Amino acid sequence: MQSISNIWNHPKTSLTGMLIAIVSIAGVLSQQGINLGKAGTGTVVALASGLASAMLGLVAKDPGGEPSSTGSTAKLGAWALIALLLPLPFIGGCSGPRVAQDIVNWTPALQGAVATVDSTAGLLAPADAPVFAAATIGFDAASNLMVAQAKAYLANPTAGTLAQMQIQIVTLQQQVNIALLQAAKISNPASQQHALVAIQGVGTIVSSILALVQSISSNAAVAHMASLSTVKMSSVRPYLDEGATAQVLASHYGVSAKWARVQVAQAEQSEDRAGF
Repeated sequence: MQSISNIWNHPKTSLTGMLIAIVSIAGVLSQQGINLGKAGTGTVVALASGLASAMLGLVAKDPGGEPSSTGSTAKLGAWALIALLLPLPFIGGCSGPRVAQDIVNWTPALQGAVATVDSTAGLLAPADAPVFAAATIGFDAASNLMVAQAKAYLANPTAGTLAQMQIQIVTLQQQVNIALLQAAKISNPASQQHALVAIQGVGTIVSSILALVQSISSNAAVAHMASLSTVKMSSVRPYLDEGATAQVLASHYGVSAKWARVQVAQAEQSEDRAGF
């Protein structure tokens, strides 16, 4: 009875949760090749997801909804956007500019995380600093190129600029994964902890950008990206702190840590299914 009462007392929140569920389920169906038939020039699954995404936007911006606490409307909008964080290959080109902007929005955090990596060597034991520096030496150039390509795609969202971004995000992801494996070999516990935390700070943002790039890429393009991923996420996941990843997402999108944890778990499943 309390669940029914909650639905009645908080209709906007309940509707938002239902719409996000539709988007998530549609993504899984699409990735499994289940389209439930044709709908015009697209599929029933794509239509359902598109309508749910559109409704999420309307719910987030509805000025005449139920009374809410300060910031709740903004949070609804963030929920709608974070739902797009998952790799959903059926999202069409119309969402490209929005996703491109979100990628660009991540770039200051990416640059800050790389700067943290650059300064972390000074915290390590003298014998460990060279190992860490060698493992992360390519972060600056690769992240700067990623930022430039994200801005280029935002300004000119064509297949060519998207293809460049697809290759670069996988390149950066691989650099992060390799660095994590190298850092895990550091024997000094304090040095290893500092190294892993710093590299994960970059990796969390890279994974978020990867998911966004996937969301505007075709199934064939995602498969090609995954084929370039030789060090799989399953190999480095034991060295990652999922709680810290969720905190970064929660802060960036303005949602609760609990909700961010759900997104992290779903994103990991999508990465594994795609072959990353």
